[in-house]
Amino acid sequence: MSLAATEARTAGLSRFGQQLLPILYQHRLIATGQLHRLLTPHTGRPVYLLRQLGYLRAMGLAESTDRRTGRMGRCEQLWYITPLGCEIVEASDEVTARSYRISPRAAASQLQEHTLAVVNTGIAFAEWAGRLGDECGPLDWEPELAHRVRDGDSRLGDDAFLVPDAVLRYTRTTRDGRRQLLTLFLEIDRATMQVARLGRKLGTYARYASYTPQLSGRRQQASTREAWRERYPAFPRLLIVLSGASERVLQRRTEDLRALASANPRIAQGSQLRAGITTAELLDRHGPFAPIITPVLGDAEPTDVLLAPHAEPGVSK
Repeated sequence: MSLAATEARTAGLSRFGQQLLPILYQHRLIATGQLHRLLTPHTGRPVYLLRQLGYLRAMGLAESTDRRTGRMGRCEQLWYITPLGCEIVEASDEVTARSYRISPRAAASQLQEHTLAVVNTGIAFAEWAGRLGDECGPLDWEPELAHRVRDGDSRLGDDAFLVPDAVLRYTRTTRDGRRQLLTLFLEIDRATMQVARLGRKLGTYARYASYTPQLSGRRQQASTREAWRERYPAFPRLLIVLSGASERVLQRRTEDLRALASANPRIAQGSQLRAGITTAELLDRHGPFAPIITPVLGDAEPTDVLLAPHAEPGVSK
């Protein structure tokens, strides 16, 4: 879409409507209540938000589907961007362009719950950033970014790539006034899959930490620089967020995951991977910098050290 066409399409949008589009694009599917928490938490009811979403739908830029919640079967609206809306966002170059397009069928599928859980985790970080005077906004976490973990034809299988549920960036202001960037890989586990599967993905994270790509050319040779260094100033910490079951069940899943990690030599021996486990409830209630994170390796006592901002290279004031 040309610049002129983009400007013509967005001419009738308010500044708030223009803010909504990249959020819908990046997060794929997001509930009205989640948008309210992110964008209009100061209002009691999302009246203005719903009006702006209605304008986007009338212009063919956004659409919604229903999600039934609770025993009473109440409906909640979930919003997603249309192909036309995608064209406008991509022309603006405001967010990373993605080839994925959510369809009405996908929006109404079982994809809903996991996608919304990822958004909830990002919102928890954003809300705590507001309370603490830090920075983490609606576009500071990106879902499902692919990271190559082995050489060869990527069509040979999914094991060529690591795909975190999200990559989140958070700028922390320390007590002495320094500003430091924290980058996290997020894995959201709603207790719907076997712990062994999540354990295998932990191994893939450890593989990515040491993966050095093969240089192409007439004389191929192995690189001496890990692939992650092209994307991150330091290797991101991994935070696994559990939900969807009782506290007892989630504690058992934590113990099982720790056992799987300690039995995997790739994870346990010399890996740069720093990983921890918490629950969505603890993250919401206490925030990411409280002692709520159980390390995947070592002492099982919950700690606040994993996300300590002083442990990672910072950004200047």
